[in-house]
Amino acid sequence: MTLQTSPSIGIRSGVKGTVGVEVRELGDRTAILARSASTYRSGALARSDGESLAEAASIARDMRLPLVMDLASSGADVLEGIDALHGWGGAARAVASCSGAVPVVAIASGPVISGPALLLGLADFAVMSPSAVAFVSGPSMVREFTGVEVGLEELGGVGPHSLTSGLCALEDSDPEVVAGELLGFLPRHADEEPPMLDTTDSGGRLVPELRSLVPSRDASSYDVLKVLSLIVDDGVLLELRHRWAPQVVTAFGRVDRRPVGIVANQPQVLAGTLDIPASQKAARFVRFCDSFNLPILTFVDTPGFLPGKDLEWRGMIRHGAELAFAYAESSVPRICVIMRKAFGGAYIVMDSKGMGNDLCLAWPGAEVAVMGASGAVQILNRKIGDNERAAAEQSYSDRYLNPWRAAERGFVDAVVDPAETRSVIAHALGALHAKRETLGGRKHEVGPL
Repeated sequence: MTLQTSPSIGIRSGVKGTVGVEVRELGDRTAILARSASTYRSGALARSDGESLAEAASIARDMRLPLVMDLASSGADVLEGIDALHGWGGAARAVASCSGAVPVVAIASGPVISGPALLLGLADFAVMSPSAVAFVSGPSMVREFTGVEVGLEELGGVGPHSLTSGLCALEDSDPEVVAGELLGFLPRHADEEPPMLDTTDSGGRLVPELRSLVPSRDASSYDVLKVLSLIVDDGVLLELRHRWAPQVVTAFGRVDRRPVGIVANQPQVLAGTLDIPASQKAARFVRFCDSFNLPILTFVDTPGFLPGKDLEWRGMIRHGAELAFAYAESSVPRICVIMRKAFGGAYIVMDSKGMGNDLCLAWPGAEVAVMGASGAVQILNRKIGDNERAAAEQSYSDRYLNPWRAAERGFVDAVVDPAETRSVIAHALGALHAKRETLGGRKHEVGPL
């Protein structure tokens, strides 16, 4: 996808400052673009610049168009003092008002420092160029308050924001092009359906490769991205935050021309277990998809939550609940596919039937249970010897580690041939296209954070 060169419409073009606002095409989507210029006073934001950002957000919300902010700023203008801070505060409030109404994409094309950096966090997705850095408190402040020496890149470069903080959803040397590609999967606003895209890839296409791609041995691994690329149209996936919490994959794709949001466990990393970052990553993505009418496909292969004292102390309960809450609140079409392991609480929060999905599929080799055979036997038969233990584990596996008991109880709607997965999903998405839910009146949910 390439950046279009169609004419743009300037807004507040006569106002002097670092921020310019225009209506323009990004890819094949019309958007409100607000760009700060770091070449003028290092991009320092004066009150008028904050007002320009606020105006861009207000116009995006009122015109029902995506908001894209291209930021490169040294922070609030020190010479203006409190006026500059007030302007930034108004911008932050206006951007927040766009949340859930229109897609908000923030681009870090250079240094984004202090208050303006928080605008990256207010966006639905942040795209960073390789030269970008973003932080609230710079190296000098870190050194003064903690005594630790740290460089710009180490503190706030693409690396730490991709690997550790989770701020960076996409990284590219031409971030506006990537932003346009991202918007191509999304509706212009929350009251619109996502855009369909013509393709010659038939929704009924069988995928026989899936029969052998997932190993039958529990200890064997595979790349779930290969599974997903075989299921989506033309093998096209746009993975988000691929370096942060990589044991769970979040991506956009299309099935039978329909844009979908995909959440999948990645067995190649920590066996697909869920921890705090993975739960946060998946929950935020599910909530975004629900806000903008994208059906959610969930592909499950997880042995459970990652155990650990440190995780529990840092709030595994609260953050694991975020994922459960996100799925429970979602009203878009939701299809779950259990590929292999689905154990315990992780099975529940990965959009199980109990969480309210519309269709739950399982492959014949799937294991849907409270836990694996080894853990179950340790609890049920603690004092047996090694030979008896092996027999007990085999007996437990034969009896419980299959999809049939769940199917008999209605917790799995159908056990399907893996080769037919794409065809079944495509048919189900067509049937669920008209799904609508009316939610009870309330100011807003609280939920775990």
